[in-house]
Amino acid sequence: MTTFRQSQIARNLRLRAAIIRGVRDFFHERNFLEVETPLRIPAPAPEPHIHACPADGWYLHTSPELCMKRLIAAGYPKIFQICKCFRRKERGRRHLEEFSMLEWYEAGITYKELMTQTGELIDFVRQRAGLADVIPYQGHNITLAPPWPEMTVAAAFDQYGAMNMTTALAADRFEEVLAFDIEPHLGINRPVFLHEYPAAFNTLAALIPGRPEFSQRFELYMGGVEICNGFTELTDAAEQRQRFVQEKERREKTGQTAYPLPEQFLRDLALMPPAAGNALGIDRLVMIFCDTASIDDVVAFTPEEL
Repeated sequence: MTTFRQSQIARNLRLRAAIIRGVRDFFHERNFLEVETPLRIPAPAPEPHIHACPADGWYLHTSPELCMKRLIAAGYPKIFQICKCFRRKERGRRHLEEFSMLEWYEAGITYKELMTQTGELIDFVRQRAGLADVIPYQGHNITLAPPWPEMTVAAAFDQYGAMNMTTALAADRFEEVLAFDIEPHLGINRPVFLHEYPAAFNTLAALIPGRPEFSQRFELYMGGVEICNGFTELTDAAEQRQRFVQEKERREKTGQTAYPLPEQFLRDLALMPPAAGNALGIDRLVMIFCDTASIDDVVAFTPEEL
């Protein structure tokens, strides 16, 4: 007799559907326009450690970011999208090469307002999904009612890291220490915003005025899991081109695919107003709300089942 894995995760899939409905309700009630952008594009943003999937001479997008920013430049001030994204070499307990992403952008705000908005979104979705404001996750209870605490990256290294941030950067161990020493401690009992990342670790974020060594970027952690990555957008087209060229050269030197520059995006970026945007992993949020440590438990099909 065939036993369907999908039958065993029916509650999770129903909760996933409720979460996605709640996300749409949140943005519709706040007059955001839901948009759709192409999955297949001629040039993805060249970013460290993100590998695009080739598709008949173009690429499946790793994020809808470039096209959505072009819509902001075209005069759409508040937009959101729920879509599939694709990244090669990403398969693990929390990763799929094809996964679901929520992205949204709003003109006229910074990453600070975006942090507040992110907390409001998740609390709204939690209520629409019928969950209490304290939920269990992997043996701990997470209190979800915002506002949530904030912590600088430097402070997180001081509190949890095997070395401080300056030492980790000098030793080229920043990402290693962050992933293995720090992330497992973040957001265990209450979601936490980690912010003020070193400038080198985001090619698309604006820098902090007067402190150019740091970017206006945050990540949200819940139960030791990174949920989203948000920032104030870099709108200086010349600086963005320079960053893309530097990343392309780095990829070439390390034997990685060097993507063509996204020229249409760079052209339109010059017309983009100040804005902030966030990319939130739908699958990971569902994992937290379903109290599971495996992304396989919240998707209808895994790659291995196809």
